Amino acid sequence: MGGDKVKLIGIWQSPFVLRVKWALSLKGVEYEYVEDDILNKSSMLLQYNPVYKKVPVLVHNGKPIVESLVILEYIDETWRNHPLLPEDPFEKARSRFWAKFVDDKFVPIIIRMLRITPDQKENVAKEAREILKTLEGSLNPSKPFSGCQNLSFMDISIVWVGYYFQMFEKMLDVKLLDEENTPLLNKWFRDVLDLQVIKECVPPFDKLVAHYTDFHERHMAPH
Repeated sequence: MGGDKVKLIGIWQSPFVLRVKWALSLKGVEYEYVEDDILNKSSMLLQYNPVYKKVPVLVHNGKPIVESLVILEYIDETWRNHPLLPEDPFEKARSRFWAKFVDDKFVPIIIRMLRITPDQKENVAKEAREILKTLEGSLNPSKPFSGCQNLSFMDISIVWVGYYFQMFEKMLDVKLLDEENTPLLNKWFRDVLDLQVIKECVPPFDKLVAHYTDFHERHMAPH
């Protein structure tokens, strides 16, 4: 589909924009990236996503697609090389379930981490570790991860958690990715995040820590 015009509107620090970048990279899709401002939304963003007014927005030949999991499925259906979703209906439903699980469970935890006081830190960390333990149940220990050629919808929907939780560990000085609690999940995070196609899209770690630390400190400052 060489004549396609593809544009991605996003913000650099968003994991939901990141997973769209991964999908496009895996498919070899050339696209224009437009950085937006979450505090001063552009007229382009408001034009293409007037309902939610959020990123990411994928614009394909002038038509906008919004919400990151919907965008991932659209990318998979539009560019058929390197299929992301399995053909088997059960496995496809299972992939969608775990991707939605991550959004439903981890987004509220992250919002709380950005707003917690020191005395709340351990309780939130404990809850996060319990959710990570549940997520580990999505992995099949008899089918180890085998590299870039097998990266799937589920992989790119979920693996951002491993990168961003490392950032929260450093930012808040708290343990989330516990080797005793989730050894299989931690190894999977490391294996996937070490792939070049994944690494080349992630925001610089120190920049991410600084950005979210600043957000956290401004939120905690007395008004």
